[in-house]
Amino acid sequence: MPDTDDSQRSGGISGALARLTGSLIALLRTRLELATVEFDEERERTKEMLLLAVCAALLGMFALLFASLFVIAYFWDSNRLAAVGAVTVFYVVLAMAVCARMKQRLRDKPTPFAATLSELEQDAASLRRKP
Repeated sequence: MPDTDDSQRSGGISGALARLTGSLIALLRTRLELATVEFDEERERTKEMLLLAVCAALLGMFALLFASLFVIAYFWDSNRLAAVGAVTVFYVVLAMAVCARMKQRLRDKPTPFAATLSELEQDAASLRRKP
């Protein structure tokens, strides 16, 4: 009879280890799926933002080009150099403002895969608490 208890305990321990391993693999798979979904969302968001940025830049450049030509043509007879200088200063100030905004956005950007990292931290904390 003692041999039966030992075999049940051994089977019980190996069964428990097998279940634990299966649970850990399922947990890792779930986290990997979450990371994959977040990566896909980030990639699509980046593509959309890039397309919108290119469109906005092109349309903005056309608008600024024609506005600049209008200002220079309007003042051509009276103050052509002042008009060209004012348009140039306007573009320099605008470029500086855009660069400052880009620096701010880069500094304040959110952490990529925040949800995945948060879940992994919660999993690690949960595993540390278990005896």
